[in-house]
Amino acid sequence: MTDRVNLDNISIVLMQPRYSENIGAAARAMRNMGIHQLVIVDPQNFDLYNALKLATHFAADIVEKSSVCEELRDALAPFNYVVGATARLGKQRTLIHTPSNLAQQLIPISIENRIAILFGPEDKGLSNEDLRYCQALVNIPTTEFSSLNLAQAVMIMCYEIFIAGLQANEQFAPRLASRHELDGMYDQLKDILVRISYINAENPDYWMNNFRRFFTRLKLRAKEVNIIRGLCRQVDWYGKKCYEDGKKNNPNIS
Repeated sequence: MTDRVNLDNISIVLMQPRYSENIGAAARAMRNMGIHQLVIVDPQNFDLYNALKLATHFAADIVEKSSVCEELRDALAPFNYVVGATARLGKQRTLIHTPSNLAQQLIPISIENRIAILFGPEDKGLSNEDLRYCQALVNIPTTEFSSLNLAQAVMIMCYEIFIAGLQANEQFAPRLASRHELDGMYDQLKDILVRISYINAENPDYWMNNFRRFFTRLKLRAKEVNIIRGLCRQVDWYGKKCYEDGKKNNPNIS
């Protein structure tokens, strides 16, 4: 069986865009490449008129029907796979893909999974905290000046996905756990690991990054997330049982 890209499962997510014109220009780039789902997170000084002016009437509906969220976590909750676009590189920004390489990998995933391509604010890009929600990172290679206009970056990614999707694909990618399911698992796992003193309670998110990178490589399904959460519940239950048993045997324990 061969499949092509499912553009209906791909969304562009703009994190705190500062200029309404960039939202409109990004929507026009999306329309050119057949992508219609736009999510805007905490836009700064959003002006619908300026956004629609750059979108033109061809892409006005993308702006008008866009989802607007206040928090990134809520915006990404329905998605099964999140790609973060970053111009900056560093030790916490490893396993970087080029747009063309990543697009090839997204084609089979798009058949059964909702994909978010996440772009950060124009002035500073995505923070390390934002990138914790991402299963993959993409960097658009440039020369000395690495910063691209937001709409230009959106166009490059949409174009590469569109081109990659023109070819038939024989790979298979299962339905993956959503961000909502993954974030619930990470919250529960962090709570347990802190309480059993496996990770430092003063900076748990730093230590959790190792677990996030590990599980990201595995591309967890919903059933596998439930297994890990069930294990956390069992560890929690056993810890409480040992504590209660200890109180029974030693009344001096408070």
